[in-house]
Amino acid sequence: MIRLRFFKRSDFQQLIDWIETPEFLSQWGGSMFSFPLTEQQLEEYLKDANNDHSRFLIYCVVEEETGSVIGHISLGNIDRNNKSARVGKVLVGDKNVRGKGIGLQMMNEILKVAFDELKLHRVSLGVFDFNTSAITCYEKAGFTKEGLLRDYRKCGDEYWNMWEMSMLENEWKGLDK
Repeated sequence: MIRLRFFKRSDFQQLIDWIETPEFLSQWGGSMFSFPLTEQQLEEYLKDANNDHSRFLIYCVVEEETGSVIGHISLGNIDRNNKSARVGKVLVGDKNVRGKGIGLQMMNEILKVAFDELKLHRVSLGVFDFNTSAITCYEKAGFTKEGLLRDYRKCGDEYWNMWEMSMLENEWKGLDK
């Protein structure tokens, strides 16, 4: 089992250590970050986050049994007027726990924040089409593919396609959690 706790400065180095390549950073962090990931970039990322009216809630994923930080996830672009937000920066950083259902637990926890605490109507995310394990996880969590954004991001000499996915509050309420 896992729990979410707010990401803080003391977590910076661990996240930096998990981001090993420019391609991985591009996939995880998008255009907001440049390789190598630095504390200065993370300071900017955290700058206006994790307050009562923040547009961004940034979390560490903590394994309950050990208390170890094993991942990272955020809920961003929080629009309280339109009752929507976007899941991002999803990372199971501890390689020893990958493939054990942690990603699905992370999604369930962030969706509890979105739908149960913030009372949002719609939650979306984007995932590159080659990340089949993430797509499977998001579909298991209840997300629906809305469309493929072709050649969405350039990485090196190639372009990456991205699936846009979402979940609505009635779909969340209808899930057997």
